[in-house]
Amino acid sequence: MRFSLLVAASLIYSICSLVGSAEAFAQRVNYEEAPINYSVSKPSNRISELQSMLDSGETPLRFEGSQGYLGSLLAHLQIPVSSQVLVMSRTSLQDNHISPKTPRAIYFSDELHLGYVQGGLIEIAAHDPALGMVFYTMENTEGSPVLKRQTNSCLTCHGAARTKNVPGLMVRSVYPDPNGHPVVAAGSFVSTHRSPLKQRWGGWYVTGTHGDQEHLGNFLLAEPKKPKTINNEAGHNLMSLEGRFDTTAYLSSHSDIVALMVLEHQADVYNILTQARFDIRYGLFLREQAGSDPAALKAADESMTERLKKSSEQIVRAFLFCEEAPLTAPIAGTSTFAADFTALGIRDPKGRSLRDFDLKTRMFKYPCSYLIETDVFHSLPTELKDAVKLRLLEVLKASEVPKEYQHLTPETRTSILEILKL
Repeated sequence: MRFSLLVAASLIYSICSLVGSAEAFAQRVNYEEAPINYSVSKPSNRISELQSMLDSGETPLRFEGSQGYLGSLLAHLQIPVSSQVLVMSRTSLQDNHISPKTPRAIYFSDELHLGYVQGGLIEIAAHDPALGMVFYTMENTEGSPVLKRQTNSCLTCHGAARTKNVPGLMVRSVYPDPNGHPVVAAGSFVSTHRSPLKQRWGGWYVTGTHGDQEHLGNFLLAEPKKPKTINNEAGHNLMSLEGRFDTTAYLSSHSDIVALMVLEHQADVYNILTQARFDIRYGLFLREQAGSDPAALKAADESMTERLKKSSEQIVRAFLFCEEAPLTAPIAGTSTFAADFTALGIRDPKGRSLRDFDLKTRMFKYPCSYLIETDVFHSLPTELKDAVKLRLLEVLKASEVPKEYQHLTPETRTSILEILKL
């Protein structure tokens, strides 16, 4: 399984070599060994809970029409149909089912990502409090549905440098040919909120308006090489995908630009949080292994201090949208995604929420990630959560703001503090 949201195996070193800096650990972590033991550990997440229900004879899923279990799955898992985005590039192990005429649909919520392919498997990536991202597939044929956990088949792709060497996700931008095959010689990008729009969404359908800003969505490369200049005027500011493929084969006719922007941010921050989660769990493991040896305890404590400092800084930088690519024109989607997403916000006494969009000069009105209010963050080790909150307070209350946080005005920092109740 290979979402355009991607993950894979990291380097194997002996445990004794891992007492060192957090940076060294990030290069050496092997999540298939203790204490993570990724592939052999039993998951505990929304999908494992659903499979337990199916195993016990409960049947919350219904097979309906040409999409099979898709609609029922989304409803049961509370994943909004309006989150649908469409991938036309053949960047999946199910590439024989995918083309510009039969794109892969991806739907997502805060903790779940679901991929649907016409005539293929349903793919699900679920946030797991201990294991980060866990992958499942399900045959989309009528009968007794089984959500099968995938490890090696998914980790071949879903665990490389592009996802920080942890089981995670990515939104990839490629140059597809008319059949949807990515033209390798033309290169590719990983899209995050830091990416300029002109590099985003190659191989994706995009609906919505964005003024004179350019992107790579809705574009097919005529020749198997990257041209010196790309004219994608016909792919910009599309309000409809009618005529490009049969949109009635999907639950929605949209591939909303705002949903794509949120998905990019979420996938990137997930990987940062998972890397930090594993890093701190390993630091705690080293403490346990040290026993009563004073030298080993000292080394483990020093290692943990450095891990917490580095991991919390990376998380805070991601949460506060450091280096976010500025918007130079207003952006608006075509579906109800923006309204549906905003409605989920936790509001402060002044009615403000971290899910309130700006979409004029930046993505969010209050640039602190909504993920801080979800189980994705709350399930982190206590030591790490405390370190993140402390660093947030230091940045948001600083009289002299560090250079990397100077995009936050005093008024914005005050608003974020009040919304978070820090």
